[in-house]
Amino acid sequence: MKATAEIYLDPRQKATGKCSVKIKVTFNRLRRHYTTGVDLTPNEYETLFSAKRRTQEQKATLIKLEAFKAKANKIIDGLEIFTFAKFQEGYFESRDVNNDVSYAFDKKIAELKENSKIGTAVTYECAKKSIIDFKPNLTFAEITPELLRKYEKVMFKNERSTTTVSMYLRSLRAIYNAQNIDKTLYPFGRGKDKYTIPTAKNTKKALTSAEVAKIYNYEPETDSEAMARDYWMFLYLCNGMNVKDFCLLKWENINDEILTYERAKTSSTNSDKKGIRIALKDESKAIIKKWGVNSLNQKAFIFPHINETMTPERQRRVYQDLTKLINKYIQRIAKKLEIPHHVTTYSARHSFATVLKRSGTNIAMISDLLGHSDLKVTQNYLDSFENEQIQAQTDVLTQGFKKAN
Repeated sequence: MKATAEIYLDPRQKATGKCSVKIKVTFNRLRRHYTTGVDLTPNEYETLFSAKRRTQEQKATLIKLEAFKAKANKIIDGLEIFTFAKFQEGYFESRDVNNDVSYAFDKKIAELKENSKIGTAVTYECAKKSIIDFKPNLTFAEITPELLRKYEKVMFKNERSTTTVSMYLRSLRAIYNAQNIDKTLYPFGRGKDKYTIPTAKNTKKALTSAEVAKIYNYEPETDSEAMARDYWMFLYLCNGMNVKDFCLLKWENINDEILTYERAKTSSTNSDKKGIRIALKDESKAIIKKWGVNSLNQKAFIFPHINETMTPERQRRVYQDLTKLINKYIQRIAKKLEIPHHVTTYSARHSFATVLKRSGTNIAMISDLLGHSDLKVTQNYLDSFENEQIQAQTDVLTQGFKKAN
């Protein structure tokens, strides 16, 4: 059976009231939809194909869509063995990705989804929508420091956070970096003729060792509090593990007293992959025994939150929901314990790194335990030393003063 390509209007409406016009490819009863970058209302779409007389704009739009369809069929005809992956590669390469920002975003998003990087793909989709809403049909040639500053100004005027603006612009920078563009035109960087992406203030997220001890010794009042406390402590004790990696842990990751895993966040980006090694403490083992699901199958997940039948999208929803649940109850616990911090699962990671730093652990080792490839990244995780430790360490400055007096 030969694959077919047709022009298709996605019925889901955007906030503008328009819908995406896509190329629908069908093969063996499976369908995939590929964007064209054209948005139309249902009425505009109907008129475009049914009108006996068309405006110049309608004619141009129709020609553009028919060109996409023709290119899609040309790719299909050129494939000896059809696969959606090969078609997708040819489809995106056949468009002007060297100049069109929207198309370059589409290609990156497709690659991320192919690698089950759903969370990152969503970030790029949000960045693309924001940037293209600001400047429709944006080309790489138009990305200048001046345009980037205008975008930043509009975003802040619309009360978007510095974190959001930074995230979207870093996505755009990554897309730009993947293009073969003259370096003399590069708009990002520091200096008079460059644009610097804003960075959010790195607020303190780490708890002191005494505060962590309070959480550990807290007596839960409900099952939800018990699970949240135990899961948070497990993340803390396991090198500041994140919730996604926690859910993905399998029994094969444990060998004697060591738990080894690869961070899902970097598993497909780091060429030099290395597992993160965790020394399992008695407290960690107790949490596994309490909440884990015993299995003779080494490929089985330790904790009962995801399974192999789930799609990447469904798994992502599980990670998000579990994170919200942990955060909800750990914040209640922190409030009861009068801990003056906004405690989240992310705090577990910062606390792990900072407590080790305050104990005198070498930063290179902390970096290795966190799975970082750059010591500068690790530095951002490390909070200031506790006041008591500063006081104790600086007592040497006044040693002998009383004796001399």
